[in-house]
Amino acid sequence: MAAALRVDNLQKSYGRNKAVNGVSLEIGRKEIFALLGPNGAGKTTTIECIIGLRSADLGTVEVNGLDGFKNPMKMRDQIGVQLQETALHDKITPIEALRLFASFYSSPSDPWRLLQQFALEDTARARYETLSRGQKQRLAVALALINRPMIILLDEPTAGLDPQSRRELQKLIRDLRDEGRSILITTHYIDEAELLCDRVGIIDRGRMIALGTPEELVEHARTLPRIIAKTSRPPNLEKLKQMNGVQKAELEYGGCTVHTANVSQTIVELVGHLQADKIELWDISIHRPSLEDLFIELTGREIRQ
Repeated sequence: MAAALRVDNLQKSYGRNKAVNGVSLEIGRKEIFALLGPNGAGKTTTIECIIGLRSADLGTVEVNGLDGFKNPMKMRDQIGVQLQETALHDKITPIEALRLFASFYSSPSDPWRLLQQFALEDTARARYETLSRGQKQRLAVALALINRPMIILLDEPTAGLDPQSRRELQKLIRDLRDEGRSILITTHYIDEAELLCDRVGIIDRGRMIALGTPEELVEHARTLPRIIAKTSRPPNLEKLKQMNGVQKAELEYGGCTVHTANVSQTIVELVGHLQADKIELWDISIHRPSLEDLFIELTGREIRQ
């Protein structure tokens, strides 16, 4: 079975700046795929090239086996898109916007059903300018579904939302996947990529630098697990450094942080040292390598930059 969306060697330059530099990805049926990267990494340009909003310099895009660059109109009938900024007239209402977009297609979704699906029925006749950020984002995704697409592209769908609005929209995205749709999202939120997406592609400076499930990516991180202990007074630093598996130990206000290749044995020895020195253990936590750790290893900078 052909992939729902396949992108191969996509390239886009602006002068000497290669905004997209050989990006390739494949999205299967009923899959949420994230392009994860910092602002300016090439995520939005990739989306815009896929949908034809910008002309790619090189590469191919296939939608359900259809060459998207050779058949742009047929491709657009099969995809739904929410761009990073949705420009609607301040006075238009959600129901008017959905009806307007529905008029562009021969067999659109029912606007009222979409309002209900995205919890917008109470604001159906409210002016766009009066909607909250979360309501505007939900409306943008609803507009992307008006043509009944099985492939949906969402560019930073939860950017700028408060935590509750983010969770609500993430649930709606999962529901769309469970209905059988394939979804490509761009995001710079690591927790979103880890919890929401089936597979993740880390993109930086226009290049895809890692690809896999969140679990597969984390397995390739070289960062060691960290044990963070809060204690009644600082423990003996030399004893910490000599524990089994420990490669780095630091004293911090209120306790210590230990980087170890053998979490279980290190914890046993740490507790033993604390008991022997009559130091009370107030709290202990284990921090495993994350996508953010892997990103910093690959790029040398934090993802939120």
